[in-house]
Amino acid sequence: MKFNFQNKEVYYEVYGQGKPVIILNGIMMSTKSWVPFIEDFSCHNQLILVDFLDQGQSCKIADLFPYDHDIQVRVLKALCDELKLKKVNLVGISYGVEVALEFACRYQEYVDKLVLFNTCAYTTPWLDDIGKAWNMAAETGKGEHYYYTAIPIIYSPTFYEGRLDWMRNREKILFPLFSDKNFTDAMIRLTKSSSNYDVRPLLKDLKAPTLIIGAEQDYLTPLANQEQLLKSIKNGFYVKIPDVGHASMYEKPILFSTLALGFINTVTEEYKV
Repeated sequence: MKFNFQNKEVYYEVYGQGKPVIILNGIMMSTKSWVPFIEDFSCHNQLILVDFLDQGQSCKIADLFPYDHDIQVRVLKALCDELKLKKVNLVGISYGVEVALEFACRYQEYVDKLVLFNTCAYTTPWLDDIGKAWNMAAETGKGEHYYYTAIPIIYSPTFYEGRLDWMRNREKILFPLFSDKNFTDAMIRLTKSSSNYDVRPLLKDLKAPTLIIGAEQDYLTPLANQEQLLKSIKNGFYVKIPDVGHASMYEKPILFSTLALGFINTVTEEYKV
């Protein structure tokens, strides 16, 4: 399904019924990335998937470049209005969390709970320079250059070596995509849109119960980033997953679903225990 946002089409999918859960993509992801999770997330909840602008089946926005996260926050608000949702639960990973946090700080009345995987409160110099390396590789037009610059660091060494056949299959799938100029141009724009991301001044006012999940072998957004988030959020909870990298949803899919759905569907309030 699609809806119109500022004369741009935004693609989304809806599954199941119940408490709404919107999953927000990481930067290189799309709604297709969540196919293995649809059954779990829609069994007792209404699952909503969405492609941000410049992602998946949503419109490319080269004509609006440069842009920052604000446009994706407004896309998310427009999606809630399109579906007449007054309260939502947001599950995000990496880039998706950044948008979720900015949305939650701006539209607190819309947010029930937040589940935040592998992310940070601001774009650190470390992360910004990694993004510059990705973009330089993307600009070569050679899919293998972009792949080997961007993908290995996303996974933990434990997973990478233990699932080498799976990783080699990813190469076959992603080499052609990463050689597509339309795709890489969009990825460059999305990566640059995060350069000025910083919600640190806003987090002190965030009220929604928030589960923060860090991964022990995440070298893009290390554990210190999630620990900083925890200190900044009043109603925050923290889980650390051992032997897992930045792509935690692929490395530990059952744990990903269990943590997210367990937190969202729990009705007990912390202060009443």
